Amino acid sequence: MDPIKTSPPIDIEKTVGFLLAKAYQRACLIFKEHFEEHDLTPQQFGLLGFLWREDGLSQSLLSAKSQIDRTTMGGLIDRLEKEGLVVRKTDPVDRRAYRICLTDKGKALESVLAPLALQAQEVFIAKLAPQEVETLKSLLEKIRT
Repeated sequence: MDPIKTSPPIDIEKTVGFLLAKAYQRACLIFKEHFEEHDLTPQQFGLLGFLWREDGLSQSLLSAKSQIDRTTMGGLIDRLEKEGLVVRKTDPVDRRAYRICLTDKGKALESVLAPLALQAQEVFIAKLAPQEVETLKSLLEKIRT
C-alpha cells in the first residue's frame, strides 16, 4: 500500500490572493485618510473619475467600464445622486436606459479630489521605484482580464 502523499502546508501570507487582498486593504485605508472629509468610497470616486473623463455614460456602459455588477452600480449611483453629484437622465435613443450626468457640484469636485487621489497613490506606491510601478501595473492588467 502506498503511503498517503500530502502536500506541504500552504504559506498563506505568501499567496498572490492574500497579498493582493492586503494591498487593496492598505490602498483603501490610505484613500479613506486622504478623502475623510468628502464622504466618498473608492468605488464612488472611481465612477466620478469615469464621468469626469466622459460625462453622460449610460448606466450599463459605466458598469462595464468599471467592472461593477449592475445591482451594485445602481446603489453607487443612488448614493452619488443623493449627494447631489450626479443625475440620471433618460437616454434619448433608448427610453428604457439612463445616462448618468454630473451635476455642477460633481464637476467642481474634480479639481479638489483629483489631487487628493494622486497624493493617496503616491503614499501607496512610495516604496516602489518608477519601473516597479510600471511592472506592477502591467502585471495587474494581465491578471485582471
